[in-house]
Amino acid sequence: MGKMIQAIADKALLQKIPWGVQFDLTMRCNELCVHCYRVEESRPELTTEEVYAVLDQLAAAGTLYLTFSGGEVLLRRDFFAIVERARRLRFDVRVKTNALLVTEEIARRMVELGVSQVDISVYSLDPERHDGVTLNPGSLRRTLEGATLLQNAGMRVRLNCPLMQQTVEGYQALLEWGEARGFKVSFDPTITAKSNGDPAPLQLRISRDQPCHVLRHPYFHSAIFPSEAPPTPAAPDPADEIPCGASHSSCYVSPYGDVYPCVSMPIPCGNIRQRPFLEIWQRSEEMLRVRSIFRKDLPHCRTCAVADHCSRCPGMAYVEHGLLTGPSAAACQQACVKALLSDTFVKMEVHDAATASLIRQSPA
Repeated sequence: MGKMIQAIADKALLQKIPWGVQFDLTMRCNELCVHCYRVEESRPELTTEEVYAVLDQLAAAGTLYLTFSGGEVLLRRDFFAIVERARRLRFDVRVKTNALLVTEEIARRMVELGVSQVDISVYSLDPERHDGVTLNPGSLRRTLEGATLLQNAGMRVRLNCPLMQQTVEGYQALLEWGEARGFKVSFDPTITAKSNGDPAPLQLRISRDQPCHVLRHPYFHSAIFPSEAPPTPAAPDPADEIPCGASHSSCYVSPYGDVYPCVSMPIPCGNIRQRPFLEIWQRSEEMLRVRSIFRKDLPHCRTCAVADHCSRCPGMAYVEHGLLTGPSAAACQQACVKALLSDTFVKMEVHDAATASLIRQSPA
């Protein structure tokens, strides 16, 4: 990240400017992924004009990075009209899609409009495993065809693979395949609850004995924890740092107009159909409550020996225990493995005793 962008990120975070927003345009999808957070509701989704109004409000609030996701964004007939409006407002627009509907014309249009990146979910190069996640036969072939069309049109494409029990063993084949063809490839072990708080997808997380095996690959030492959120500025006391950018410089807007601190944190803070975005961002009791939490307020995390290696997700912690009660077991597990792979690993006391035991028994 360049010095100028870093300076903007720091200023946005300190001044509580929502510079990074994920905006889901629809919950409708042509896949039924077993781990997906989406919950399709009976409420009407935002109309084109309502979406335009949200974009205007986000621009006025200072948002720079805007990610359109879903559901499948290409199911909205007004998708390109929305992207065009967003680009006129000078947003840096990124798009998440499964690419099943991508054609040469669609790929060319995204490039013409100046979309900066398209993220595509690929779960495995094994059709049986990938299609077993999407529950859509033939989806792997069509997804890879769509990704190639976008790349050939000149779009920067990133293949995202959530690491789950069904997909973790195929990560290296996907990495090698993607890099050989010039794709950025990203892996992430973060499996979240559904947007209504249902924790069922958490059962799909990789098991305790898998992270040590996976993270030993040099690629993962830094790349397994990609983040689109603004970085946290340095604080005089590490215990005073904020847990993450959610509610400080980033948030999530649902297709129904609900505003959340983060897509992983199912705490509704208000609805844009009832209150302006900036009022929700600045005055919502729920948003302010999340914003008031610092690392020093987290009784387990503030004294943890592997805190320097932790990318604690407040959203996952909230679903599992509550905002302040305890950390996410998955975050503890990942932090311990990162500590093991670091040059500063020493015998330590951690709260996830089972993971600590696993790590100490694991060969270097």
